[in-house]
Amino acid sequence: MALATAKWLTPFFPPPSPSPSPSSFPSSGSLWFFTRGTTSRSNQFLSANQKFPTLLLSSPNRRFTARYSEYKFPDPIPEFADAETEKFRNHLLQKLSKPSKKDTYGESVEEVVGVCTEIFSTFLHSEYGGPGTLLVIPFIDMADAVSERGLPGGPQAARAAVKWAQSNVDKDWREWNGGDSN
Repeated sequence: MALATAKWLTPFFPPPSPSPSPSSFPSSGSLWFFTRGTTSRSNQFLSANQKFPTLLLSSPNRRFTARYSEYKFPDPIPEFADAETEKFRNHLLQKLSKPSKKDTYGESVEEVVGVCTEIFSTFLHSEYGGPGTLLVIPFIDMADAVSERGLPGGPQAARAAVKWAQSNVDKDWREWNGGDSN
């Protein structure tokens, strides 16, 4: 049985210019990557809960290490999730109940909105921790769940849902938390 291997990247800085100042640090634009060695696939990827590895940055004149810290998103806020779920439900019901959508959804509007709202609520209560944590997975799940239940317009409902979420959820979260961006 062969062990899968993958190349890993080692960053380095190019040689300094002819007259560098002793305290200057190369700009991020001058950081280059080149492949060096191999590592086993099982050791290549880190889970989200592991600390990032120490990264060795080197140039002919400098050797140092830098530790990347892990950012922890805040836990979901149940009260925010409840309020946002209600806004989401009202918007989606209004959007899918338009006369132009009658051909697509017919009498199934309430049921389609219910499926999408349940999935969105579960996501907000368990996963959403502020800007940067809005994922596409719940919206894919919406399209799949609507289609699996034999209801019409799953992809269209999920598209309307994701458009609303992209425009509103992060903004509403910031307002809920008094303008704090974390």
